Amino acid sequence: MSMSDFIWVEKYRPKTIQECILPKETKKTFQDFLNRGEIPNMLLAGPPGIGKTTVAKALCNELGCDYLVINGSDEGRFLDTVRNSAKNFASSVSLQGSSRHKVIIIDEADNTTNDVQLLLRASIEEFNRNCRFIFTCNYKNKIIEPLHSRCSVVEFAVKGKDKANLASEFYKRIQSILETENVDFEPKVLIELVKKHFPDWRRVLNECQRYSVGGKIDSGVLASFSDVAVESLIKNLKEKNFPEVRKWVVNNLDNDTSVLMRRIYDSVYQSLVPSTIPAAVLVLAKYQYQGAFVADQEINMLACLTEIMVECEFK
Repeated sequence: MSMSDFIWVEKYRPKTIQECILPKETKKTFQDFLNRGEIPNMLLAGPPGIGKTTVAKALCNELGCDYLVINGSDEGRFLDTVRNSAKNFASSVSLQGSSRHKVIIIDEADNTTNDVQLLLRASIEEFNRNCRFIFTCNYKNKIIEPLHSRCSVVEFAVKGKDKANLASEFYKRIQSILETENVDFEPKVLIELVKKHFPDWRRVLNECQRYSVGGKIDSGVLASFSDVAVESLIKNLKEKNFPEVRKWVVNNLDNDTSVLMRRIYDSVYQSLVPSTIPAAVLVLAKYQYQGAFVADQEINMLACLTEIMVECEFK
């Protein structure tokens, strides 16, 4: 048995575009590509867990394309992977796929450097005859213009009128999964889970699997919804471990930023040398104010924590 037999996000990953939970217009865009039997180079932009990678794989499956997935977050090996594995894959002849194009899926492309993105742009041109590229990203403004302009951009934007319909559709999908897995659940708790993490379907499914270990998802789960674990954050700030601090920010951004700021504020008194506490409070106040205006909350929160990490002394 493979890992996909145990991990729900893989076990129940949609295999076709029609199975994907998407706004009607977005789904129609992808269905039109399928009807033409060919896809362009694409940039899929939208929040984490909304289904960008799932859509990319579904397109490849339905078109019969051989595909290779490369994760842009693997910074240490990414450049070598693009230069070697991707180049070998793109330049070889497909022996199994029924499509005339292979596809390279670059997941989390917004985590790559400008130099890497320039290399990817060159790869698009070099392998244009037999290979297509699909890039996924959370923030399309982190993709350089020369790469951006060579792709058809599809934004996974959930507008007001679509929210209720998509949340209802996903609730039914989760309900079916829980019944298949023989997990008892309270409908009101499932509704709260969907509402809390909307539109991060991956997060909802992962949370359901985690809570299902006890065999039931009940009201006891609700007590943990507001918890924001800051112990690991304080440890990484003290050790000046920037990659882990960034990971903490990404994992907790689905919480209200004011809640995050308050929990950090409450923790600094126990964690900082007293003489540096005022500086930390000023930093938190500054970035909390800025949070009402900035376009990218991740960058704002990460800048706040970086300033605390650099300017303040931990016990």
